[in-house]
Amino acid sequence: MTTSLIRGSVRRFAVIAVVGLAALSACGDDDAGPPVAERPAAPPSVTTPSAGATVDTLPEVVPRRAHQRFAAVAPLRGMPPIASKSNLYADAGRNMLSGAARKALYRIYVPNSGGSSVAVINPHTMRVVRVIQVGSNPQHVVPSYDLKRLYVTNDLANSLTPINPRTARRAGPDIPVDDPYNMYFTPDGKDAIVVAEAQQHLDFRDVHTFKLRDRVSVNCPGVDHIDFSANGGYLIATCEFSGRLVKVNLHTHKVVGYLRLRNSSPQDIKLDPHGRVFYVADKYRGGVWLIRASTFKVMRFIHTGNDAHGLYPSRDARFLYVTNRGSGSVSVINFRTRHKVKTWLIPGGGTPDMGNTSPNGKVLWLSGRYSSMVYALSTRTGHVIARIPVGLQPHGLCVWPQPGRYSLGHTGVMR
Repeated sequence: MTTSLIRGSVRRFAVIAVVGLAALSACGDDDAGPPVAERPAAPPSVTTPSAGATVDTLPEVVPRRAHQRFAAVAPLRGMPPIASKSNLYADAGRNMLSGAARKALYRIYVPNSGGSSVAVINPHTMRVVRVIQVGSNPQHVVPSYDLKRLYVTNDLANSLTPINPRTARRAGPDIPVDDPYNMYFTPDGKDAIVVAEAQQHLDFRDVHTFKLRDRVSVNCPGVDHIDFSANGGYLIATCEFSGRLVKVNLHTHKVVGYLRLRNSSPQDIKLDPHGRVFYVADKYRGGVWLIRASTFKVMRFIHTGNDAHGLYPSRDARFLYVTNRGSGSVSVINFRTRHKVKTWLIPGGGTPDMGNTSPNGKVLWLSGRYSSMVYALSTRTGHVIARIPVGLQPHGLCVWPQPGRYSLGHTGVMR
């Protein structure tokens, strides 16, 4: 174990222990087993036994009628018009590059979270062509809202490293921010949301200067992944150490409520093309929860494979690719039927984690978290096209450019 990894484990343990959570590491450092949370005074709850979930609501936002508890939030002003009522990803189809993305070099950016570097892969030659030195413990490579920059979230270094995608090189000095495990952007493009996982904060920062504008504290140990409602009015974040989801109103920056998923460790989250269902990967349960957007309640659960982690829509928005890190496989879910239709195994085993599809949708690029490897899979057959050696613990891999009008962050949540 490297010195940076030891510091990372110690730092997270120290912070999380304060709130009563026994956990040893961040999103991918899983050897400690299921965390045990000591919950503070609990708000009122509505239990759904068949679904294995509990909705925790805050007293100040509970209306008189229970069915109004999670009423629809108004659209976020300034957000670009929804591309299609039947397909939120209609403008992120095959080769639909726009704006600054058209001028970017086609490269794969791989943060080696076990060190302080980002490997840059040329997908035409399937080779690492450059290594960019960044801050300690880089977790994700995040495309900016306006598609002009990529940002490396250096978690332990408390910094962001900007990259110019036109040159695949650094674009300036590191930018200081607190605990940037992950980063997203509000759908109106006004704020960056730095996910300060160890501190249990969502920090709203100026999208250009990264000056702190607002800080939302969440009672949600392990907060790390986010997706947004179709109209941009709210976000849902996953909290892997506490088995909870948290809903935040983007008009008021207030927590609306929590959804507890029993015996779970929620990871990535993705909204379906119709904007009706949030899919949530669950590491402990080995599958994906379906959460109804309108009610913030569990619909059902789909088993996929051990250590389900990353979620990526296909370019035609027909399928959802689910990486099963502990099973060395990728499951394919049909958005229309909401059923698993196939599973692709990585020959010889592997630890597929995070990534995205190529601009034309023909290749699924994934980091191999505990294999020091990047995998390129055919989305037609599921066969492994290439295995490319990289650094220690590759994590939030970014394929760039990506089709779409704007980026909501993470490794390329495009709409």
